[in-house]
Amino acid sequence: MSGEHHGDRRARESRQHHVSQPSTKTAWTRAAFAAIVLLSAAQVAAGPLEDATAAYARGDYATVLRLLRPLADQGHAPAQARLGFAYANGEGVPRSQFEAAKWYRLAADQGDVSAQNNLGVMYTKGEGVPQNHTEAVKWYRLAADQGHADAQSNLGDMYRNGEGVPRSHAEAVKWYRLAADQGRASSQRMLGVMYRKGEGVPQNHAEAVKWVRLAADQGHAPAQGILGIAYHNGEGVPQDYVRAHMWFNLSAAQGDKVAAEYRNRISKRMTSAQIADAQKLASEWQAKRR
Repeated sequence: MSGEHHGDRRARESRQHHVSQPSTKTAWTRAAFAAIVLLSAAQVAAGPLEDATAAYARGDYATVLRLLRPLADQGHAPAQARLGFAYANGEGVPRSQFEAAKWYRLAADQGDVSAQNNLGVMYTKGEGVPQNHTEAVKWYRLAADQGHADAQSNLGDMYRNGEGVPRSHAEAVKWYRLAADQGRASSQRMLGVMYRKGEGVPQNHAEAVKWVRLAADQGHAPAQGILGIAYHNGEGVPQDYVRAHMWFNLSAAQGDKVAAEYRNRISKRMTSAQIADAQKLASEWQAKRR
């Protein structure tokens, strides 16, 4: 298994996955709805918003929309952003990227960070709006400057790929680090990748492992695969096939086919006892997360 070749392969796949799968749903958890209640108490009665929180938690999207649409029509930015998310994902309404972009823009123009980030994603992908990376960067930056971790990570991707801005690994590292410091797993992974490859920072395998491990410990499958590579090659950690197998196995259990391939390859170099030890470690890790 050639470490650099396979490391490059995983870095490319991780980067593409991140750009195509923005973390918009995190903005609409129970905690986010609770935040809307607190932010909106001076503007509207908390009752409908609390009801919307409960309805979203049980998957009753029709009730969520019934409660939030009047607020959105009145110009309430968080409700507008939530309505945009509903249209983008077909939650309680027919899926419409055009309508999603419309509502995101209304909220984004009022400074809603989730809407700004999600509108940036739509411009990145050309969904509901013409694809325009420069416009995407504009919206990502507005949210990132307010400390929004998803937008910071997306902006890091744009700098790493040279999309909408001149390519700059140093700027990519800056934005990945800001998001990683907030605990965003994919940013921790990408910061680790930058250290592993020496992009925007001096190459440092120990630092790479530090950041990748933080993401892997959150259950982030691509990071678990990279950590497996580090243990296989002895990069930043002592070479350890048992640990490598463990992390490949954990990643593969989440459907990562690349990690499954690596696990199968390394298994041919291990004894039955070593494989059993690796499987035990993986089971113990999973048990701690339950």
